[in-house]
Parts: sequence; structure tokens; C-alpha cells
Amino acid sequence: MSTDTKKSSGILHWLDENFENIFLVSGLLAIIFFITWQVIYRYFITPLVERAGAAVWTEEISRYIFIWISYIAVSVAIRKRSSIRIDFVYQMLPPRLQRISWIFVELIFLMLTLTITYYGWGQIERLQRFPQHTAAMRIPFLIPYLILPLGFGLMSLRLVQSMIKQIKVTGILDSLIGAVVAVVVMLPCVLAEYIDPVPALFGYFLIFCVTGVPIAIGLGMSALTTILCADTLPIEYLAQVSFTSLDSFPTMAIPFFIAAGVFMGAGGLSQRLLGLADELVGGMYGGMALTTVATCMFFGAISGSGPATVAAIGALTIPAMEERGYSKTFAAAIVAAAGAIGVMIPPSNPFVVYGIAAQVSIGDLFIGGIVPGILTGAVLMGYSYYAARKNNWRGSARTRTVGTVTRAVWDAKWALLVPVIVLGGIYGGLMTPTEAAAVASFYGLIVGVFIYRELDFRKVCACCVEACETSAVIIVLMAMATLFGNIMTIEDVPGTIARAILGFTSSKIAILFIINVLLLIVGVFMEALAAIVILVPILLPIVTGVGVSPLHFGIIMVVNLAIGFLTPPVGVNLFVASGISGTRIEQIAKASLPMIALMIVVLLLITYIPAIPLCLVGGAG
Repeated sequence: MSTDTKKSSGILHWLDENFENIFLVSGLLAIIFFITWQVIYRYFITPLVERAGAAVWTEEISRYIFIWISYIAVSVAIRKRSSIRIDFVYQMLPPRLQRISWIFVELIFLMLTLTITYYGWGQIERLQRFPQHTAAMRIPFLIPYLILPLGFGLMSLRLVQSMIKQIKVTGILDSLIGAVVAVVVMLPCVLAEYIDPVPALFGYFLIFCVTGVPIAIGLGMSALTTILCADTLPIEYLAQVSFTSLDSFPTMAIPFFIAAGVFMGAGGLSQRLLGLADELVGGMYGGMALTTVATCMFFGAISGSGPATVAAIGALTIPAMEERGYSKTFAAAIVAAAGAIGVMIPPSNPFVVYGIAAQVSIGDLFIGGIVPGILTGAVLMGYSYYAARKNNWRGSARTRTVGTVTRAVWDAKWALLVPVIVLGGIYGGLMTPTEAAAVASFYGLIVGVFIYRELDFRKVCACCVEACETSAVIIVLMAMATLFGNIMTIEDVPGTIARAILGFTSSKIAILFIINVLLLIVGVFMEALAAIVILVPILLPIVTGVGVSPLHFGIIMVVNLAIGFLTPPVGVNLFVASGISGTRIEQIAKASLPMIALMIVVLLLITYIPAIPLCLVGGAG
């Protein structure tokens, strides 16, 4: 092979590996800087410069860049197969059927991406014939909407590449079997003249979920099949909603909060928080376990993610607990349980998603999550102390003084400022939740690069890609859930279910108990964010019908689903803790049962005594 050919091949290979990353890194950093500049401009430039006006362009261009990088990031998730899906059936299949199932899953995924690519191009053609422009910058709408054919076209390409690799592993015959199954599943909606929309919607969604199709794709495909079966909506609506559902400033808080957690986690925050927690509680019985819980609470106030908290803290504390004589299963279980606090204590991505879905103040949800998070941390610390006394797991005997605590606080000061920035900015009326999230991301980047100096260019790029990929999985789920929810609304599914349950019983206590049991069961099989976007339109009319405020229900829902992080087969905290500790998931799950029981007690308290979670919000509604 000639030198020129090798160079060309090397460039193509590099582009294949990094094409999406270029857009994700530049796009995420751009919108972080734009929204941060929006805040700086409002408070520092506008008062000083006469006729400075408002920096309205920053929000508009940030929204469209956000949509672009969200869909481009899905291509990265496709390559890594990191989408949210229910895979407990897949795990029980023999290896051959697992390989066949991947062919089925990726073909179903490809059907959706090709459909949106086609009808997305139709949107472009309409905008060419009837030009429209954005409000602030007068950008032709044609440009933002190009992400539909380009983004979903790129997804299609990545799916084809993945399928080619999978076919080589699966074999031609088994690949054909997977393709035939996909065709057979889709035939009814193509051949039947009419199928009732409700059975079609939920029937196809159940099939896709059970067969391991990513939940977001299952929502989109079940909506598409229902449209084909029942002419509920025009197919073009699928592409339209894929864009308009993401054209939302509040939704942008999700990648910003994730980015803040990633930047500060990679920038050395976890070690400093661990040092502070050790100074505060490390000398007691079970000192390292108590330190683990306290550190997870601190880090949860930065990351907003359960798995991220387990990964960041568990990598440090699980080996440390083993060295001090703790059982490996207990060490992994307490980290997994404490990691669930990450979605209760603000900032919290599930609260953001619920707030958008239920049209509830995200700031109030954040404040409402503080007390449940502290209560959960307290009961886990209590159990850790009990287990330590029982097994004689002693804390570190070194001397702790006011001076050592002060030094630890000083070392961790930059991390401790994050919740102050977020909550202070929101409740001080200085920033919206999205602006606070962007400022927190910018702050985390500055601290990691210039203060702690643990983030270099390569690490920053990796953090940006990770944040975009993680958030994209959530955001696409929300987009597809919007379409799914619109069809449910057209068919009055939420109203029908609400009337049926309220006709069965009007007791507030009984309804809340039934819903809590339902959510605990759902949490066993479904990831929390997916459960929120699917169930909020169904359950919210029921609870409001018996006098439960949407704010209170949001706190109940998030705390309930947080327990799902500890319950197999979908308990992601268990998987992360298992990977770190090298302990089998079933062993960790067994060790976590007392912790789950205590978390359920906290759940019941905040369910039936609204004053507990709402005391800081200013009411017990």
C-alpha cells in the first residue's frame, strides 16, 4: 500500500472515529459559554453600557445548537450501544438468541431513523418553498431543521455499520432470522386496514420493550405503528415533533447539569469531598462507610446522577473499606444505595425531566428534594453504624480537630460552592434553572482546568463527549415520549385511566399506596427517567384528582424511582458497584435489602406527611 493510500485511510479512520466528537465538543462548550455570557451580560454589561439591550441571540442560537448536538450524540450512543433499554429478557437468552436479537433491535431502530430522515427532508423542502426565519437572529428555519435529515441520516449510517459488524458475528442465516422477525412484527400495521390505536400503541410498545429495543426508540416506533394502523396523525408529524419537542430552553438544563458533574468529577472534586467527609464522620464506628454516604450526598449535589455518584465515589471508597476489614458486598451495597441520593439532592436530572413533563417549577422540585435526600442519607448512615458495631468495623483512629476540619472544608470549598451557585442563583431570582446549570458547568470547567489543574485539553474533550452522550439518551427519550404522549392524549388514555381508578376508590391514602407500589414495580424493570416521561401524563391527573399537588407528587415519584437504582435487573447502581468491586450483582442486591427497606420507610414518610418534603418550599400542599 502506498504512503498516500495509508494517509488517506488513516484520515478516514480518524474521521470515522471522531466525526461526531468534533461537533459535540465545540457545540457543548459554545452553548455553555453563550448562556454564561447571557448571565454576565445581564448583570455586568447592561447596567454599565447605555443602550446595551439584551443578549437575546444567545438563548436562540444555543437552543438550536443544543438540538443539533443532542441528535448527533445519539450516533455515539449507537456505536457504544449505550441507550436506555429493558434487557432482563435479553440476559436470560442463550448467546445465539442474544446475537439474533441485536439484528432485530437495530433493524427496528433503523426503520425509525430512516422514516424521520425521509420526512425530515420533506420539512426542508417545505421550508424552501415557504421560507420562515427565527425571531431574534432572523436565521432561516431551514438551517436548524437540517438536523432532521442530517442527524437521523447519520444515525442510520451508524446503525448500518453496527449491523454489518453484528452480521459478521451472528452469521448470515441467524441474521436473516432476526430480519424476518422484525418484518413479521411490523406486518400487521402495514397490512391491516385499521387497528384500534390504544391496543396498537401499548401492544407495540410492550413488544419493543420486552425484545430489548431502546425505550426511546420503542416509544417512537409504537407511535409510528399506531399512526400507520389508525391514521391518528400524519406521519410528517413524527419529524415535526422530533424538532419542536427539543426547542425548549428548560430542557437545556439537562446537558448542563450533566456536564457540571462530569467536569467536576474528572477535575478532582471527589477526592476533596471524601477528605471533608472523612474529617466529619470518619472517626466513628463504620467511619469509612459513614464517610462514603456523606461523600455521596456531597457529590450528588454536583452530579445529579446516581450512577455517576457511584462511579466517582465507589472507585475510591470500596477499596478503602476492603482494606479496613469491611465485607466487599457491604462496601459495594452501601455505595450503590448512597448513590441513589444523587437524584434526590439538587441538582437532579429526574427533577428536571419531571418539571418539564408536569409543568412544575424545577427550582421548587430541587428544594423539595433536599429533605428526602438528607433523610435517606441519615437512615443509611444509621444502618452503616449499626452494621459496623455488629461487625466491629472501626473508624480511623487519627486525631481530628477543629483545625483539620477547617482545612478539609477549605480544600473542598470549590466543590461546596456548586449548590450555592445553583440554588442561590435560582432562589435569589438571579438565574433560571437552565442559566444556573450553564454557569455551574462553566464554573466546573474553570475549577478543573485552572484551579485544580486536573483537566487538560484531552480530558475536557472526553468530558464533553461523555456529557453529550449521556444527556442525548435522556433528551431523545423525552422527544419520543412527547409523540407517544400526544397520541395518548388524543385517545384520552390518561383521562380514562384516571376515571377508572377514581371510580374504584377516592381515598387519597389508598391511591397513593397503589401508585407507590406501581412505581416500585416499574422501577425494577425500567430506568427512572424513562418511567417519568411515560407515566407522568397517566398518573398526574389521578393524584391531582384526590388533592395531591404536582410538586409533592414529583418528589414522591423521584424518591420512589431512586429505589429502582438498587433493584435488579435494571438497577444501574448495582451494575456500576459490581464493576468497581468485582462482586456479583445478586450478592450486592441481597446485601442492599435492609437499605432498600429503610428507603421505603422514608418514601412512606414523605408520601403521607407532605410537610416533610415541602417544609423548605413553604407549604405542605
